[in-house]
Amino acid sequence: MNVRHFTILIIAACAILLSGCRGPKLATANEQMARGEYFDASRTYRKVYNKLTKKEERQLRGEVAFKMAECHRRLSEYARASAAYQNAARYGYADSTLYLLMGQCLAAEGKYGPATKAFEDYLQWKPNDRLAQNGLIGARMGLEKKGQTRYEVHNAKLFNSRRADYSPMYLDRSLDQLYFTSTNEKVNGQRKSEVTGMKKGDIWFVSKDEQGKWKRPEPVEGELNTEVDEGTPAFSPDGSTMYLSRARREPNAHTGVEIYTSQRSDAKWSAPVKLDITADTLSSYAHPAVSPDGTWLYFSSDMPGGQGGKDIWRINLKERKGTLENLGEWINTPGDEVFPSFRSDSVFYFASNGHPGYGGLDIFRAEQTKSGGWNVTNMGRPVNSSSDDFGITFGEGESGFFSSNRADNRGYDHLYSFELPELKILISGWVLDKDEELVPNAVIRIVGNDGSNQKQVARNDGSFSFPLDRGISYVMLAGAKGYLNAKQEFTSDTAEEDAEYNVDFILVPVTKPVVVDNIFYDFDKATLRPESKTALDELAQVLRDNPNVTIEMASHTDRKGSEQYNIDLSARRAKSVIDYLISVGIAPDRLQSQGYGKSRPKTITKKLAREFPQFPEGTVLTEEYILTLPEADQEAADQINRRTEFQVLSLDYKMF
Repeated sequence: MNVRHFTILIIAACAILLSGCRGPKLATANEQMARGEYFDASRTYRKVYNKLTKKEERQLRGEVAFKMAECHRRLSEYARASAAYQNAARYGYADSTLYLLMGQCLAAEGKYGPATKAFEDYLQWKPNDRLAQNGLIGARMGLEKKGQTRYEVHNAKLFNSRRADYSPMYLDRSLDQLYFTSTNEKVNGQRKSEVTGMKKGDIWFVSKDEQGKWKRPEPVEGELNTEVDEGTPAFSPDGSTMYLSRARREPNAHTGVEIYTSQRSDAKWSAPVKLDITADTLSSYAHPAVSPDGTWLYFSSDMPGGQGGKDIWRINLKERKGTLENLGEWINTPGDEVFPSFRSDSVFYFASNGHPGYGGLDIFRAEQTKSGGWNVTNMGRPVNSSSDDFGITFGEGESGFFSSNRADNRGYDHLYSFELPELKILISGWVLDKDEELVPNAVIRIVGNDGSNQKQVARNDGSFSFPLDRGISYVMLAGAKGYLNAKQEFTSDTAEEDAEYNVDFILVPVTKPVVVDNIFYDFDKATLRPESKTALDELAQVLRDNPNVTIEMASHTDRKGSEQYNIDLSARRAKSVIDYLISVGIAPDRLQSQGYGKSRPKTITKKLAREFPQFPEGTVLTEEYILTLPEADQEAADQINRRTEFQVLSLDYKMF
């Protein structure tokens, strides 16, 4: 090797060493992270991590991996975060909170099995940690696929850009303008955020056209948007004042967030003015929401005095001094509670990663109790997912918009619409007589214990249909001219699903005798057999439902035996039925018994003709006719003639 070549190699080696010295430093990354510049810090940590390859650098590599994971977690890049946490564990990073944070990120990826293991590992060190306990509950909810609701969720593609769009809010109850935060490429300013790596957010809006359809988004007019981050708009009840979050950026200082106000005039918004909440300038104040009566401003803050992480607080807008209060442990947890929004003065919604959820931020409903506390419930799937779901606003009924970074590996938020379709619960059926003939012009009434009262005339084909509500007990009554009333009772299911119930009404005619099926006696005796009880109880209920009716209870025999024997047997059998009806509370003076023996053979009805096609409709089953039949048909005819039936005698019992 000659000197010239040796000299060149020395120069090259020195250049390589010098370039390594000028490379990214861990101190730089730590400073970026301390200022909240998570996007920049994650890239710097990555470069440092890739250069730590020696055995003696394993411990430092674990520390850098953990800090890199923290940056990705704060950017909602959960897959990258959980991978970095696992690297930190592999290199022996000695902080047990690693498993708590890794469990949270795995859950946010929808990897509930590994998340469960991470939470369980952490709880071995800290068995009373509330965040880990709730995280484990949430991961198990995800594994068991609990909490599915009927909400329908769709990507609001018309509103979304290729960057982040989030925190929608209706301007007012006219529901024709929707405001939200956007980081699309057309927002103010050219510099990308050191925190997110995207352009800094502006407030945009969409409005409806004359046909009620949404138009394309556009930036708000006026002096509202600037080169810094503006977002998470909320409005006074009259829509004239906007409350918004604005990021404070100062060189070499942590990014702070403050709440500002802007006034609307002629569809333009004024330059934002800071709303002073406390003298604390180190804490952040964000995500404003105004109570429907305009009295209280709710917001999220990491100021001291809370439950941990970011908490939801409120302050009286009419008298701010001395009215600041934390919503307490009903709402707030050691995790983050953010993005409050109102439905009514006693119901509001917020996002949390501290209550049991499906991963990331979930949306929760909070309803104030009579005692002044709050009842908090998870909105369930599909509104909530394993990703971050937050910033909900309601339009008409159970519909509106919210934000989510589901299905976006970059962690970018997008707007989604949601709607809870009305349950289709129906009760339908037919009104027939005892011979299964359609009853014309029947009137059906249905009364619920919720106070509902519906009335309907059956269709020409005898059918009817009513809409119902879930979990309501109903009483139905059907009646028609020339028929006794019939009553049915039932309770609709509480299940969150469409359902159709079927109820048929069989009306008793006033003008002709009606056979009571399934009345049985011992052979050659008048003693009622136990299986007759069901049919007789139904007859007793008909009499209770029609308290002004009196009836004749008649029994008939077949052609066998003498006339007098059959008269006596049928009379005793009819009296047995009367005695039973009296025993269950029917007044004796409403009842008459009569034994007809074999003197009144049955006439074949349309229903009997369908059941016994060998007998044409209208045929009278006299002894002479029966003797012309084959032996098997003779037995069938005798069976039809052996019957118990009743006939309405009057409709004015005790009416005068």
